[in-house]
Amino acid sequence: MPTIKIKIQIANGSEIAFGPGKAKLLEAIQEFGSIAAAAKSMKMSYKRAWDLVIVMNASFKEPLVSTIVGGANGGSTTLTAMGQLVLERYREILNESEQFVTAEMSTFISLLA
Repeated sequence: MPTIKIKIQIANGSEIAFGPGKAKLLEAIQEFGSIAAAAKSMKMSYKRAWDLVIVMNASFKEPLVSTIVGGANGGSTTLTAMGQLVLERYREILNESEQFVTAEMSTFISLLA
């Protein structure tokens, strides 16, 4: 049985504002409360993760990620309300798109050898 994969990216100018990799990064930040830990869990450099966060924060009307620097207990990173909304809506759109495309592809798949 063929596999159908949907990839949705949202461009904002020359930058990819959001897509599957950035969604996974937000989920990891939400899980670990740290950009460093999120990056490590994804086998991504800390700098790359920060660069992605910077692009996301600059691409939306409000930041998606909030950071608290250092201190006695160390820093922390959280998703803002906007970050949670963007992540939830992206996942909903992706799920709905996959369902639609899967249903519509049955005729196309029947043409495959």
